[in-house]
Amino acid sequence: MSTICAVSTPLAEGGLAVIRMSGSKALEYAGKLFRPFGGKAVSDMPGYTCAYGKVIDPDSGETVDDAVLTVFRAPASYTGEDTAEISCHGGIYIAKRILRLCLRCGCDQADRGEFTKRAFLNGKLSLTQAESVMDMISARGEYSLRSARLTREGRLAGRIDGIKQKLVTLLGELAAWVDYPEEDLPAVEDTALRSSLSEAASELSRILKDYDCGMVLRTGIDTVIAGKPNVGKSTLMNTLLGYERSIVTEAAGTTRDVIEETARLGELELRLSDTAGLRETEDRVEKLGVSLAKKRISECALVIAVFDTSCELDPEDRELLALLRELGKKHIIVLNKSDLGAAADRSEFEGTGARILELSAKNGEGLAELTEAVSELFGADTYDADSTVFANERQKRCAEKAYDKLTEALGAAELGETLDAVTVLIDSAVGDLMELTGEKATEAVVDEVFSKFCVGK
Repeated sequence: MSTICAVSTPLAEGGLAVIRMSGSKALEYAGKLFRPFGGKAVSDMPGYTCAYGKVIDPDSGETVDDAVLTVFRAPASYTGEDTAEISCHGGIYIAKRILRLCLRCGCDQADRGEFTKRAFLNGKLSLTQAESVMDMISARGEYSLRSARLTREGRLAGRIDGIKQKLVTLLGELAAWVDYPEEDLPAVEDTALRSSLSEAASELSRILKDYDCGMVLRTGIDTVIAGKPNVGKSTLMNTLLGYERSIVTEAAGTTRDVIEETARLGELELRLSDTAGLRETEDRVEKLGVSLAKKRISECALVIAVFDTSCELDPEDRELLALLRELGKKHIIVLNKSDLGAAADRSEFEGTGARILELSAKNGEGLAELTEAVSELFGADTYDADSTVFANERQKRCAEKAYDKLTEALGAAELGETLDAVTVLIDSAVGDLMELTGEKATEAVVDEVFSKFCVGK
């Protein structure tokens, strides 16, 4: 493979910029453009050592910048190859100038994710671990970072490998009994076969069940702020965002479309949707907004149902409560305008199993209680820590395919189908699991995974 290079830090002004080279000639090329002040040659530097020196233009001998060179020697490097990293002053021009020098010395420009792709190809990372690298970079909170870190440590690959190994052992027993009947090998008992298949399918089912919870914590909680007109939905959204995003007026029905923004509440991120007020209306545009609001309520993960506590409940309020009971959605009941006094009967809100809290969106009072309520529904205590290892739809699809085939194999075994038919299904499920971890992934799949990376990683 060629030696590649790229700027591995954001191309913007900052304290430092890092230009990375990886490949069999990385240290040779680094020696052409870097001169340690201590006089030691780059080729003599051991792995995991640094040298302070200057970057020079090999053609003119001109000093470009003072910098630090860090050396990693194969195979004990991120990519598994010889790697050199130049840490220079964080100017855009300086970083680009040093990158051009690396290219002139013989490096090729790295493609998106090529450093991590080489780590995968050189056996330093499984495909699931490689995918977690971008998840760590894009993590927007403690839970999403923890999720990516567990995957980076190999938690998902380990669980999948455990299932795969059990199935491979089962395949070996089946193949031996079918292929060598004259050897008088013990037959695979139907009960043991069904038990093994059931255990593997159950473990995959747990992985798939935890996926949605893990993704909520990674990408944010899809949240709808719902209620009739003029109860303070838009004011609450603006308060959560910290700036005015939704129009707030005394006129009912101001919000007619779904307004979407992202807000952080403690360690959790909410993907907020401020919807049209739920009411009967003859206005054609507002009617479309109400219909869209109901659709979003049916699709979201959390509903913050807002009611005007200064007024008694009316049929529109009760309709929303009935809808929440019918859908069974996770929801929080917010009794807004608490600063105006309470006229609503609190007992009418009970019976949905939701947390009921008083709040003044206008004054910002009660936000701490809202944060606590959301954390009770989606925080760290509500999920298994292992659920944070499920990274993306590609992994989910592979697990779903394997689960479907194991379920089909279990059904075939229970119906007394031939062992050949059962074996084919188990073997196909093993292939799906190997695709998940990257052991059997096609070149197209691998290229697609790393195409989502940034250049320099």
